Amino acid sequence: MQNFDFNDDDDKKGKGKREGKALKEWDCPTCYANNPTDEPISDGDELRCNYCGNEFKTSFTESGKLRFKEL
Repeated sequence: MQNFDFNDDDDKKGKGKREGKALKEWDCPTCYANNPTDEPISDGDELRCNYCGNEFKTSFTESGKLRFKEL
């Protein structure tokens, strides 16, 4: 029988954290337009492309790569 240990902090480790420079621009996954932002992008932010108008919710992978989910 396998023993699975789970701590509430386990799912928070590294979530939304990105090492290195803060992202203040992003490329739209739909139209590929570059979109600058005033504030650094964080995990769970909702962004709208200034060109095509599509909206996305952001998340970061464990390796720090920015991912988008279309809203």
